[in-house]
Amino acid sequence: MAGIGEWTFLTNYTHVLLVIAEEPDIRLRDVAERVGITERGAQRIVRELANEGYLQTERVGRRNRYAVMGDHPLRHPMEQHHSVGELIELLRSDRVTAS
Repeated sequence: MAGIGEWTFLTNYTHVLLVIAEEPDIRLRDVAERVGITERGAQRIVRELANEGYLQTERVGRRNRYAVMGDHPLRHPMEQHHSVGELIELLRSDRVTAS
C-alpha cells in the first residue's frame, strides 16, 4: 500500500466490532493483534462500546463473551438512519460470498 498514507476509512472502533462480531469469544489480546492496536487500546474501545450500549459483555468462566448490539444506530448524524448491524453485514458480505 505504498503511497496511501497512514489513514484508513474505518476507525479502530469499527474494526473491533467486526472482529468481535466474527468471534464473540475472542480474547482482547487477539482483538488487539488483528486490529493492529495495543491490548490496552482494545480494552478501552470495548469498555467505551459497552458503556454506550453497542456491546454486551458476559463473563463465562475466566473469559468474556461479547455480543454486538446490531440494532443500535450509528453515531454520526449522517449515518444515524443506519444500524451497527447493517454496517457489519455490509463489511462482512464480501468475506461470506468469497468462500
